[in-house]
Amino acid sequence: MSMIELKIENNVAEVVLNAPQKMNALDEQALIDLGAAYDDAAAAAAGGSVRALLLRGEGRGFCAGRDIAGVVPATDDAYNYLGNLVTPLLQKMAAFPAPTFAAVQGPALGVGLGLLIATDVVYVAENAKIGSPFANLGATLDSGGHWLFTERLGAHRTLDLIYTAELMSGREAVASGLFSRAMPAEELLASTRAIVARVADGATGAFRASKELVAHIRDQRLGLWLATEEENVAQGQLCKSEDYAEGFKAFQEKRRPVFKGLA
Repeated sequence: MSMIELKIENNVAEVVLNAPQKMNALDEQALIDLGAAYDDAAAAAAGGSVRALLLRGEGRGFCAGRDIAGVVPATDDAYNYLGNLVTPLLQKMAAFPAPTFAAVQGPALGVGLGLLIATDVVYVAENAKIGSPFANLGATLDSGGHWLFTERLGAHRTLDLIYTAELMSGREAVASGLFSRAMPAEELLASTRAIVARVADGATGAFRASKELVAHIRDQRLGLWLATEEENVAQGQLCKSEDYAEGFKAFQEKRRPVFKGLA
């Protein structure tokens, strides 16, 4: 039975890592199933029935990383696991054609951290645990962790976390610029669901344009005026959409807009 669950309701896809007895650690089959869940949700998005996605984990932890319970180091092919399974999954998640969110409690380590890097907006419980535990395994940080930490924290803090294997709290991770918001653990899921539902009712076609632009700025290191030109092009395309017309009309009529989520 798969540990990955997908529920679609009210234009929101909710993807759940459901193996709390092992802190939602992911083996190869779980990665394949997670990719399939995103494929199904993307197909629903193409059909108009999904306009936002929420990723979460059951139990005390979001995701403790790779499930290494049955791994034999002498025969382990870490590159195959990471290069041929994890990285393509993260790329698929990052390219999801609608806004994506994650709600994170407890540990989010290794591949679990990678899932967050591939998600648009990450809300964490104040007691979440973020960092690099690999010093205790004779391994190194993976799944994009070096990029995230170096980009947001700088080289010194990154290597401090890697060398010491000390973990940051959710509150510290947000204060350091890693993620968006920290919340009390008991409020995290309800608050995140409310935000995701509100976004799903919004102009998600326009949101998708911003998502693509932010990715270009990040990955291509666009300067101010190149980024501004991409904004101009995106706005020029959006002004022909139904949601653009509805947004302006609603403003002029002093009412709440009713968006269809189309670009």
